[in-house]
Amino acid sequence: MKSTVKILVVLTLSSFLASCGGNNETAEDDFYDPAKEAAKKEAAKEEAAANFMSNKGIGPVTSLTLDPEVNTTMAAKGEEIFTAKCSACHKSDKKFIGPNPTGVLDRRSPEWVMNMILNPEEMIAKDPIAKELLVEHNNAPMANQNLQEDEARAILEYFRTLK
Repeated sequence: MKSTVKILVVLTLSSFLASCGGNNETAEDDFYDPAKEAAKKEAAKEEAAANFMSNKGIGPVTSLTLDPEVNTTMAAKGEEIFTAKCSACHKSDKKFIGPNPTGVLDRRSPEWVMNMILNPEEMIAKDPIAKELLVEHNNAPMANQNLQEDEARAILEYFRTLK
């Protein structure tokens, strides 16, 4: 009987010790590392920014290449149109009813901006970025100003002058 008890004790201790061993890497990975967390967050931000810039939006503009230099004549026309049709909701010096257009081309692709100007209803209904902006701006949808593509392109050129 003593030998049976000894065998059971040895087997129990052996199983216990075997289950306690293992890979130390998972134990280290469970600790909070602020540097690793900051790096993960930065990588996520960069990926989101890249996704935003690759999003062309929904509408007639599928490809647009901007000249390196701003077309000042077109930008002046765009400023006139923006002032007449857009400035009730958008201000170039602050967030207002709608987003501030300053630096928009650092955050969105030119195609996305054009499609938002030309096709706001469908963009708000289907585009994830436009949906987020709608919520951010108190569910105030962008009004369709029924602009022509050349007018939207002029506004885009004006946005390039805003710094």
